[in-house]
Amino acid sequence: MLGNKALLIVDGGAPKSVAPGEAHKGVKVLSTLGDQAVVEINGQRHTLRVGDAPASVGGGAAPARASRIVLSAGSGGHFVAPGAINGRAVQFLVDTGATSVAMGVQEAERLGIDYRKGQLTRGNTANGTVTAYLVRLNSVRVGEVEVFDVEAAVLPVSGGPILLGNSFLSRFQMTRLNDQLVLERRY
Repeated sequence: MLGNKALLIVDGGAPKSVAPGEAHKGVKVLSTLGDQAVVEINGQRHTLRVGDAPASVGGGAAPARASRIVLSAGSGGHFVAPGAINGRAVQFLVDTGATSVAMGVQEAERLGIDYRKGQLTRGNTANGTVTAYLVRLNSVRVGEVEVFDVEAAVLPVSGGPILLGNSFLSRFQMTRLNDQLVLERRY
């Protein structure tokens, strides 16, 4: 943020200061307030906060491996994040009480995970003890940060969010700052 203007970096281009009502490369700034800006992209409104999305600025060199994730609390104080599992888009709910990344059978099937080849185990959930399949995910991505070879549990449940548990979170130093959760990669 620069006063009442938003400093935008679109598609890795050079930073551009944009005032409310103005547009840059298809991103229109609707309003700014404090550390956030409301923008319109392809007809959809998005609220952007300082530090929400990592950016790579510079000449043609390959970007450095991202190592920081900043999440803002949503309704009810929960941290929800868009991401990907094995390159396929998902929505995560951060759950520090979950041992591993956890999902239902329907989500695993949608993502093409052959969970039946996983190790059959029993696990404790908020709803009691269940049978689950332990599998290894090739990659889990949140924002620009990607982690490889992550343990996950596939549970016999339908619906619900994919839990971003400690098999991913333990690789990060977590810091809560008001309504933001900052994850700094440890390894």
